[in-house]
Amino acid sequence: MTDTDLRTRHGKSLRYMFGKVPFVSALGLELVDWETEEGRVVVRMPYTELVDNGGGTPHGGAIATLLDTTGAAAVWNGHDYSRGTRGSTVSLTVNYLGSPRDEAVVATGRCVRRAKELNFATVDAVSESGRPVASAVLTYRIVP
Repeated sequence: MTDTDLRTRHGKSLRYMFGKVPFVSALGLELVDWETEEGRVVVRMPYTELVDNGGGTPHGGAIATLLDTTGAAAVWNGHDYSRGTRGSTVSLTVNYLGSPRDEAVVATGRCVRRAKELNFATVDAVSESGRPVASAVLTYRIVP
């Protein structure tokens, strides 16, 4: 299978994942880019009334969801589906670094280690203007 074939296959899987989860759709999370060989995924969360915390910035829970979704997508991106097709987050550690005002948040996730069942990803989120918003470390389990 060529690199282009892999990118196409994983892109279809990632798009399916984003369309399948109602909460992800409700938040408006968008798959912006992915790189299969690096296990890298970029996801954008638009700033809307739904994610507003009442003070003009995104709610911490919405940011955590963005980080969790991006980390999971990074793990699935490049995953060998013969090793498992069901997964869930085991651990998510979030560090909030700043509060963007009235702007989208863009998260970049990377799968940094794959093991038998447990996979590990890091995620960094910035405002669209480039200011740090949050970082996370995710442990994600995939089973048959």
